[in-house]
Amino acid sequence: MSFILEVKEVVKQYGAYTALNNVSLQIPEGSIYGLLGPNGAGKTTLIRIINQITMPDSGEVFLAGTKLKPSDIQHIGYMPEERGLYKTMKVGEQCLYLAQLKGLSKQEAQKQLNYWFEKLEIEGWWNKKIQELSKGMAQKIQFVVTVLHKPKLLILDEPFSGFDPVNANLIKDEIIELNKQGTSIIFSTHRMESVEEMCDYIALIHKSNKLIEGKLVDVKKQFRTNTFEVGIIAANVEGLMYDLTQKFTVATTNFKSLNDDIKLDIQLGNHDSNELLSILTKNGQVTHFVEKIPSVNDIFIQSVSQ
Repeated sequence: MSFILEVKEVVKQYGAYTALNNVSLQIPEGSIYGLLGPNGAGKTTLIRIINQITMPDSGEVFLAGTKLKPSDIQHIGYMPEERGLYKTMKVGEQCLYLAQLKGLSKQEAQKQLNYWFEKLEIEGWWNKKIQELSKGMAQKIQFVVTVLHKPKLLILDEPFSGFDPVNANLIKDEIIELNKQGTSIIFSTHRMESVEEMCDYIALIHKSNKLIEGKLVDVKKQFRTNTFEVGIIAANVEGLMYDLTQKFTVATTNFKSLNDDIKLDIQLGNHDSNELLSILTKNGQVTHFVEKIPSVNDIFIQSVSQ
């Protein structure tokens, strides 16, 4: 497997405070990689190091197998959580200026801006000032200037902040399309539903240390409890519970259902799902039967709490 970015044993301290403690990460090329952690975990410090805004005290960062160097900023797109547009500058002038800072000629910058402004239906904003735009409108401009130089690596810090659901979905689709075209993406957010939907890999940083890293499906397997959520309509509830508790750990639960059924969480232990299903069908009508796969939110809370 090739990696677009490798972080090797990075340490960053601010006086007596350690922001990153020997953190190593591997971001696979072509992936959408979720960088997770509570506030103050060290995510922003790491992103600033990747963007060479600050330097690590020790450790190294490699972009596409080569040690990170100042000119690599042309291959990275960074959309910070705290947006950085000039409020009194006209949108078009600002976009051209920022595009040229990323190495595009004025002609190529104009071409790319025409493409994105038309695609996002914002052609009429060219001569407006940022201060005349709503927060969501300004976010669109920030997204455009982040991606128009076609970076190999795109770093998005809370990219949906400030967007209404319609525009959040629009930007999500554009992020996925960029990934399909080959852009590798680091995606830092507290919106766990977005991580579930978009990310192939995740890492969790907490209190300056990396706790988890890996393919999302493999991380979920590590946290699975072999528990099934069951809904059943049974005439003899006492008999059902007796049969179940002979082999399984059973607890009542609650979930939305259209049926007047018994709702249970059943942990398999050393038994398998076929044995469970056999007992259930013998005792009644099964209306709901699904494994409780841990969500990213469950994994986040469990890991940070521990």
